[in-house]
Amino acid sequence: MEKAQKIIKEKIQLPAGYSLIWSGQYEYMERAAKKLALVIPITLLLVILLLYFNTKSFVKTGIILLALPFSMVGAIWYLYFAGFHMSVAVWVGIIALLGVSAETGVVMLLYLDIAYENWVKQGKLKTFHDLRESIFEGAVKRIRPKMMTVLVLFFGLLPILIGHGAGSDVMKRIAAPMAGGIFTSLIMELTIFPALFYIIKKRKLDKLEVSDIQTNESN
Repeated sequence: MEKAQKIIKEKIQLPAGYSLIWSGQYEYMERAAKKLALVIPITLLLVILLLYFNTKSFVKTGIILLALPFSMVGAIWYLYFAGFHMSVAVWVGIIALLGVSAETGVVMLLYLDIAYENWVKQGKLKTFHDLRESIFEGAVKRIRPKMMTVLVLFFGLLPILIGHGAGSDVMKRIAAPMAGGIFTSLIMELTIFPALFYIIKKRKLDKLEVSDIQTNESN
């Protein structure tokens, strides 16, 4: 469209009283793009606020938000292999994917927090090795429920992905980003989340050790 507009501007002289209006699918996409430019930032803002109200921590909110770009990796690759171009339906699927990724990220962080707090209450968290073991318990031993969550989502989308008939083309483009994105989001949550959680809690453990040393020295 940009090339066509440029050629018309350079080579076509319209008579007085005449004008050109681009209509059809292009006009629809232009209107939709303007709405998406407003809807997507509002959606991201709402996701961030909900995550913060749930976690009460900017750090944890930031960790969960890291799942969003990773989920987009799988979404883009799926769209590429499926031969789907960016459209309104694809953007709707991407917005839905952001919500799903944030939800699974909250679940993963919850498992890590529960395991960490249990080790603290039991008095077993004294060294960095203990910290790694608590994270191992919260992450590795929770692979099954995480896989169940992702597979339920995928198999719920599968009838849409392989379906045919009226409206199937649009529905496939909505489901495609979600189907591809949930798997890369899962990989990220099982590998990057525990490492970031370890770094954050390690600093806290360092501070506790320093305060204990200072207390002993004063005594």
